[in-house]
Amino acid sequence: MGSRGRHGSAILPRPPDALPNRLQIGGRDGRGSDTVGGVASPEQIVVQDGARRCGFGFDAMLDYHGGGSPAGVAHAFKIMERAFPLLSEDSPPERRQLSLRTAFAGPGARDAFELVTRAVTGDRYQLDASLGRPERGATMERFVFVVAYRDRELTLSVRDGFVPDELIELARVPDRDTEQEARFAVVKAEAAELVMAHSAAEVYDAALAA
Repeated sequence: MGSRGRHGSAILPRPPDALPNRLQIGGRDGRGSDTVGGVASPEQIVVQDGARRCGFGFDAMLDYHGGGSPAGVAHAFKIMERAFPLLSEDSPPERRQLSLRTAFAGPGARDAFELVTRAVTGDRYQLDASLGRPERGATMERFVFVVAYRDRELTLSVRDGFVPDELIELARVPDRDTEQEARFAVVKAEAAELVMAHSAAEVYDAALAA
């Protein structure tokens, strides 16, 4: 059982073998998933749309977004990977009954959520600056996401080590020069690779509302 967090929420435990500095994806597990440290990581996020079951992989999300913010897409993938089984334990969630609130305004995450859940066009996606946690510092304060499904609500916050300081510093430079832009592209790609090389439970802490 997890411990109790603020406001009576249940803190779901971190896997005992979670190592934030482990970067390499393991071998195939024979079931269409990647294995990371012995933990199966799905190739697709699966949702239900009425009678139709839909699956979306990271590449599909990146294509839909356009590729400018791969780290944001990667974070959204891991958030959905972490949240959906906790919110709908027996079957994929109905995509149009999912809603999201976040302090993070990045377009990559927004577009990935929209592709899978249609939350943006369905007016179920909300930017909420009050969710930010400034006590975590400028790098991580906005990486807070609340995913709701029917009568259940889950708050997810990124764990230490998965948002490079340089990524946020470069993102906040108003007029990047050519060298900064090139470096920014590299840092974004590396940040996405880091996130996707770990299981969702390693990347995001999750607290289920009581």
